[in-house]
Amino acid sequence: MNQFLPQSLTAFKGYTFDQFRKDLVAGIIVGVVALPLSLAFAIAAGVSPEKGLITAIVFGFIVSALGGSKTQIGGPTGAFVMIVSSVYMQFGLSGLIVASAMGGLIQIAIGALRLGNIFKYIPYPIMIGLNTGIAISIFSSQIKDALGLSAGISPEGEVIPLDLPLNLLEKWMVYFRHIHTIELTTVLVTVVTILIIIFIPRLLKKFPPYLFAVIVVTAVAYVLKHYAGIEGITTIGDRFSIEGSLSLTGFEFPDMDTIEKLFPSAITIAAMGAIVSIVSCSVADGATGDRHNSNTELIAEGIGNIVTPILGGIPATGAVARTMVGISNGGRTPLVGIIHSVIVLLILLFLGSLAQHIPTACLAGMLVVVAYNMANFKTLRSLMKNPKSDIAVLWTTVALAVIFNLSVAVEVGLLMAVLLFLRRVAETTQVSVLRGEIHVLEGTDAPDHHDEKLNLAKGVEVFELDGPFFFGMANKFDSEMRIIGDKPRIRILRMRKVPFIDSTGIHNLEMFINQSRQEHIRIILSGVRPEVRLTLDKNQVSQLIGEEYIFDNINAAVAKANEMMERIHQSKNPGSPLHHEVNMQESIPE
Repeated sequence: MNQFLPQSLTAFKGYTFDQFRKDLVAGIIVGVVALPLSLAFAIAAGVSPEKGLITAIVFGFIVSALGGSKTQIGGPTGAFVMIVSSVYMQFGLSGLIVASAMGGLIQIAIGALRLGNIFKYIPYPIMIGLNTGIAISIFSSQIKDALGLSAGISPEGEVIPLDLPLNLLEKWMVYFRHIHTIELTTVLVTVVTILIIIFIPRLLKKFPPYLFAVIVVTAVAYVLKHYAGIEGITTIGDRFSIEGSLSLTGFEFPDMDTIEKLFPSAITIAAMGAIVSIVSCSVADGATGDRHNSNTELIAEGIGNIVTPILGGIPATGAVARTMVGISNGGRTPLVGIIHSVIVLLILLFLGSLAQHIPTACLAGMLVVVAYNMANFKTLRSLMKNPKSDIAVLWTTVALAVIFNLSVAVEVGLLMAVLLFLRRVAETTQVSVLRGEIHVLEGTDAPDHHDEKLNLAKGVEVFELDGPFFFGMANKFDSEMRIIGDKPRIRILRMRKVPFIDSTGIHNLEMFINQSRQEHIRIILSGVRPEVRLTLDKNQVSQLIGEEYIFDNINAAVAKANEMMERIHQSKNPGSPLHHEVNMQESIPE
């Protein structure tokens, strides 16, 4: 169980008061930074704002207390905005809780099976494509609040809220139809928020720009609304009632039909959460020199995604920006995330009522900046110089996320990742045929003058297998067999560069051995690695070949093959008893 031990139980060895002071300061700063972002992500997802704060409190605490990273900060992120919004709009709060719990169970299973590291190998174009698709979706979802669009004015003089469809393209059609309802005061609030976030870091480097924007814009908007009589500034309090408490969420458990419909969303929650989390941990490791445990981290996040929605939150994952804020302010232990959760809890309990005065346009402006940063246009431009296959994967992922939804983009993206991996591995695997002589050390970094040449007797050939003997190489191996010209008497399969063999490889190898038996061709194996040998033994391939025809090195294999051919050639008469005896002795055992 030590392999799943949380970092919170090991990170405080040799802990000093100086480090505690740094962790305390970092935790407070991260908690302050998390406040506006948590509110913004919750509202963008279509849920009440306090659910974002609850998520930062509960999920953030669980990830820091049980996770596999010393510095990871968990909470609501842009990556989950559209997932939460889609599930909440279609299935309500009950569906969101169940989808999150299912996603959490999947994450726990991935971690428990020690498969967490596979998410480090998601192709970069797919990750950027998902980020870009999410960025476009977030930006599109904020146009209504950023411009103050509405469905018009009722006969009583009240503004009619604009209902938006879930589909992104339909959203933009609604925007264009109601563009005449744009509210200039709201636009001004949005623009000022964006400008503050952009320029404040240049003036006040230590002050969190998002928090500064919220404080300044909220204060100005409050004065204009209550003392200057300026209408049109919609605030959080106009749309939501913030509850400053943690409580169990009551919900009705859905039927099996709904659970089946929620399963794709659960996979998306698990996969996106794992991808974003592992990326965040890797970035943190690069900044601190530590090494995280991906499996422990996923188990902690799985627990968080089960518990958090029950307590009133939403699904979440590791937050790269907040993690780096903690690190840049000296935080080096899980205590930073725990303190951050306490700070957000105190804000929710004692200052939550103040959040109702924050203009929704201010949060919309914040999310526009978040979307811009997620899109990362500089990276997109650099990827356009890559091979066409990478460009196709990038824009296919973006298109799927935008036209359909993030669930489809994640599922197809992961499938493309697997296919690309298999194709590239297959492209690097080689099957070569050697006759006459071979270089023992060819393909290694040994100096040429130390190389040894082995002469192959006539009738002996060597098949050099380079790469994993999975179904990609197995098919290439099978194709190579079909184009062979003259049939030899002995084939040596040199397997020194075969790290593993799968069931398809075993099947093709068995077919090859049986075909060779029918053609009276002896098969000898050389350089079989222990793990490959174990697989051959379990599948009785070793018995099919014969234990005496499996060698540790090519020298012994060639010596055996040449000896066998010499004995065959010693018989001048093919019908003599000696020749018949040799054929019987060298035949493949039944």
